[in-house]
Amino acid sequence: MRPAARVLAGLWLLGLAVAGSAGELVFTAPPREAPEAGHKLYAPLARHLSRLLGRPVRYEHPGNWRNYQRRMRNDRYDIVFDGPHFAAWRIAHLGHRVVVKLPGTLRFYLLVRAGDKQIRAPADLAGRTICSLPLPHLSTLSVLHRYRNPVRQPELKAVRGGMGMVYKAFAGGGDCDALVLRARYYHRNMNEAQRRRLRIIYRSPRLPDQVITVSRRLAPADSARMLESLTTGPGRTAAAGIVQRFGGRKVRGFVAARPEEYQGYNELLEGVVFGW
Repeated sequence: MRPAARVLAGLWLLGLAVAGSAGELVFTAPPREAPEAGHKLYAPLARHLSRLLGRPVRYEHPGNWRNYQRRMRNDRYDIVFDGPHFAAWRIAHLGHRVVVKLPGTLRFYLLVRAGDKQIRAPADLAGRTICSLPLPHLSTLSVLHRYRNPVRQPELKAVRGGMGMVYKAFAGGGDCDALVLRARYYHRNMNEAQRRRLRIIYRSPRLPDQVITVSRRLAPADSARMLESLTTGPGRTAAAGIVQRFGGRKVRGFVAARPEEYQGYNELLEGVVFGW
């Protein structure tokens, strides 16, 4: 190749790189809401990040969990807000970086009826049925991780609609021998009479709360701007709806996240038979 041609080729490649660096960024979260509700919740943060980063940031509802899984594995997403297991997977396989998280921890309980004398420990649920949120929800994965032998795992009855619907399905019929609830739901949303009718047989380890990660297509300087804005700047207002829904009334905003907090939680998704 002649020198002039090499120069032109180099300029062309440089132009592509610059164009790519200034391209649209895709922001997403799990499909826990219908598309319209998802846009209402997440679009304000996407608009703020567009102004903050000087690049268009578009919120994209994944449609369903299968799409979410496939698109994540294909490295489609640039900015993601979700649980520690997904974040850890992206860190390990896609080079994502953590930025901010909700303060506090996540913990889940495996419970049975208080008067059930046949079930004293998780092992007693082999061949029995657990009411829980559908996989790959963290509450269900965190309990199933307790069962290392697939042959000895309980069966799952997937209940959609949140923890309240899981409890309703369990309390309203005899289809399930146990249920999985978030510890916060058990302590804050249930009354004393409801808790007396249940007995905890397993408490999951405490996990870091939900987190925002960014892909390698964002520069470290972008991460730094996001961190500052979402913890002490105008990003707090843009993210207020997200924080209120997932953090609870007492949580005032995101806090800085550390990568070591999320190390290893990808194991909840990998090497298991749940379709990940």
